[in-house]
Amino acid sequence: MIRISEAAQAHFRKLIEREAMPGLGVRLMALHAGTPRADVRLEFAGEGDLQGDEWAIDCEGFTLWLDAPSAPFLEGAEIDYASFATGGQLQIRAPGIKGHAPAPEAPLDERVRWVVEHDINPQLAMHKGHVEVAEVTADGVAVLRFGGGCHGCSMVDVTLKQGVEKTLLEKVPGLAGVRDATDHASGSAPYMPRGQA
Repeated sequence: MIRISEAAQAHFRKLIEREAMPGLGVRLMALHAGTPRADVRLEFAGEGDLQGDEWAIDCEGFTLWLDAPSAPFLEGAEIDYASFATGGQLQIRAPGIKGHAPAPEAPLDERVRWVVEHDINPQLAMHKGHVEVAEVTADGVAVLRFGGGCHGCSMVDVTLKQGVEKTLLEKVPGLAGVRDATDHASGSAPYMPRGQA
């Protein structure tokens, strides 16, 4: 499951001893798991800080509490502590934290959401924009809503046709089309305001 090196355990023990609070342990969780923004959070936790569904990993001198919803994304993670002449650094490798692409036979909406989250939104973020999947209709059309800098942008039609739609149709077999359901007139901070295209 999760491998914690002896050096990392010694580092945690030292930090916990410094806090001098009985029953103090360390909680590990994945933030934004399954997305390109995924990251790991480690924090001190006492019994009163726990949700009750954490998995307990007994280490020498303390308990590492693993956040239950994070467990599938942290499977195979490794925690190590590397010492250098100038100090040390905690290193966490979690190969599954960003999730895994759905199988070709996965439901259409799952495959569409994966491509939007992992391929399209990182590109739109360069212009402070994003898109979300409102639904995938029974006839295979992805209905999208733009936000951020894309909401009300004068170039959104080009972004939709030449970027988003093209990418989705190439990467999601079985998708019949893409439709924008955004009310662009209500956009408050477009990347390129209307009339500037």
